[in-house]
Parts: sequence; structure tokens; C-alpha cells
Amino acid sequence: MGFERKAGILALAVATHPDFDDTPLFDENGDNNTNNDGNVWHSHWVVLVPDERCGKGALTVKDIPKGAKPRLPKTWPGLPILLDSPGWQPILTGETVEVKVPFDSVQTDQVIHYDGVTAGLRVSANLHAPLFCVTNVFDVASGDLSLPGRADPKESK
Repeated sequence: MGFERKAGILALAVATHPDFDDTPLFDENGDNNTNNDGNVWHSHWVVLVPDERCGKGALTVKDIPKGAKPRLPKTWPGLPILLDSPGWQPILTGETVEVKVPFDSVQTDQVIHYDGVTAGLRVSANLHAPLFCVTNVFDVASGDLSLPGRADPKESK
């Protein structure tokens, strides 16, 4: 997905947050202004790591320390965290969220296993306080985070 291998837990997140826009390359609401789309549901690749500052057993999007030069995706929005804004529009229907990820953008020939999780996102005013905390897991699609979903890039080509 463009990040270093083993940097943390790779997750595809779907979020909306009206207080800021972290997708500067895309105009999700179609008004010809790429700086005002935070309140529109959008997708991110994020690298999550444990962070007790978020609460016991909680996760955060991994910081990029000052001076570090990690490998980053071409659609990285410039924030000092391991977050990507690929521009894939989520489709929300009833209780279903669907994001179509084109495999030509995924640099792997391995089967991808996944699960669905709904959780809260706490956003801090300070970039490194940490900026995002994954909080309050509400539901796990499999019930046990066993990653039963399967996508094979070879089958889609």
C-alpha cells in the first residue's frame, strides 16, 4: 500500500470529520475545492500501533518522528503520520460499507485477508498527542477478528 513492511497494523479506514480535510488531492463533494471535504465519507490506508496514551489496549495512527524518512504512498496527504488518502469513495447502504480497492494499485500478489470493525475515532488538536486514537470498538464482523474476508489479486486480473 506504499508503507514499509511490518510498520504496524495496516487498516483501510472509512471516516468523516467535519473539522478538517485530510484528502488534499481529491474533491469528494464535487465543488471544485479540495480543501473542504472532511465532512464527506472518505477512505484512508492507515498504519496502526498500540498507544497507551489513547487508553489501555488502544491503537493510534503511527507518528512519523521529526527527521524520519519512511516510505510513503504517492497519495500521502503530508501529515506527519502513516496515513494515506487514496481517493476511493466508500458506498454506504443501510448497515453496509463498501470500498472498491482496485488491485492494480495494490502492490502484492498475495491473498489479502481482512475483517470489518466499527470503532470510534478521537481526534486531538495536537498532531502528536497522538492525532488519532481508535477508541470504543463497537463491532467486529467476524466476532473474533479472525480475518475471514479474502481477496486474491490474481483472481481479479
